[in-house]
Amino acid sequence: MDIKSVLKLPKNVWSLGWVSFFNDVSSEMIYPLLPLFLNQVLGAGVVFIGMIEGVAESLSSFLKLFSGWVSDRFQRRKRLILFGYGLASITRPFIGLATSAFQILFLRSVDRVGKGVRSSPRDALLSSSVDESERGKAFGFQRSMDHAGAMIGPLVTTLLLSSVTKDLRVVFGLSFIPALFCLWILCRGVTDVAARQSPAPTPLGPSWRGWDRKFKYFLLIIFLFTLGNSSDAFLLLRARDLGIDTVWIPVLWFFFHLSKSTSSIPGGTLSDRIGRKKVMILGWAIYGFVYLGFAFASKAYHIWALFLTYGLFYGLTEGAERAWVADLVKEGKRGTAYGAYHFTVGIAALPASLLMGFLWKTIGVEWAFSFGAAMALVAAFLALILMGDPKNR
Repeated sequence: MDIKSVLKLPKNVWSLGWVSFFNDVSSEMIYPLLPLFLNQVLGAGVVFIGMIEGVAESLSSFLKLFSGWVSDRFQRRKRLILFGYGLASITRPFIGLATSAFQILFLRSVDRVGKGVRSSPRDALLSSSVDESERGKAFGFQRSMDHAGAMIGPLVTTLLLSSVTKDLRVVFGLSFIPALFCLWILCRGVTDVAARQSPAPTPLGPSWRGWDRKFKYFLLIIFLFTLGNSSDAFLLLRARDLGIDTVWIPVLWFFFHLSKSTSSIPGGTLSDRIGRKKVMILGWAIYGFVYLGFAFASKAYHIWALFLTYGLFYGLTEGAERAWVADLVKEGKRGTAYGAYHFTVGIAALPASLLMGFLWKTIGVEWAFSFGAAMALVAAFLALILMGDPKNR
């Protein structure tokens, strides 16, 4: 990886990277402990935990479709991004005041509404802020900063729990502090980028006759993969079942995101050089291997190795996947295209998490994780036969 080329990325790319960093410090002070808080403090079962994550992510995805269309229509992406991050930042501290799992369902849903409003405009703005030949690198950088924040968040939580307070509710309330830095950088460092071509008015939702055939195949493949990609909350529950103590969960989460962060820029850059399809197939193969590992793991140290390898899957696929969307769609429709992409992920997220919880409870953890591995292999096979690599530009 060429460090100098990363340092030369445009200001918008760097600013959006730091926005993601501080937002994830805030978010990940809460998320690793939320399944345990729900299960041990509020008494929620695995099925309800799966429903919370599935409902929240699905709601978010509906809004990603709409916000992407709005950002294409009016070419004012920053305002939507600011509103989305602001809403999530204000909501998170109230999780510490919740007294029932249903309140968490509501608050988690509002938090995801913020994500739904910001994600598609942010990705469209990022794709327009960088040269096409470095698109994978730019998205890889943004994901790397996102995961770096997700590393720091659990460490802050561990420090607070070990030396300041054992009360999870207090920790959740303190998550508002890094969120303020996120909003300040967004206000000062991010600017809208005018489209190179004047976009035509975009209809609400994807018009299937207007999309390239390969983009339709792409959405189908992503949908099928996501059916086997349930909430990572289940991985944390699996870690606990195999003997990882609660106090070590944030540390495990740190190393997971360290693996994500260090592999994201190389993964995105690799997709610029050898093509998105090859990198995505490799990532899905790793995912399948990891989920089989979670299915049949029997020792606590297995979990540590699996989480580190699982981070490599994210590093390879997240930047490449988002760059692939921009490769397949013209600039004036990218907000809507990212909305369609996130929407596709979201409508599969609810049944994925519900199915994971159902399989885990009824026929066992081995079958639940093996299903996820099988869907990853299906996605890799379909990508191999249906998707060509867009021209490297």
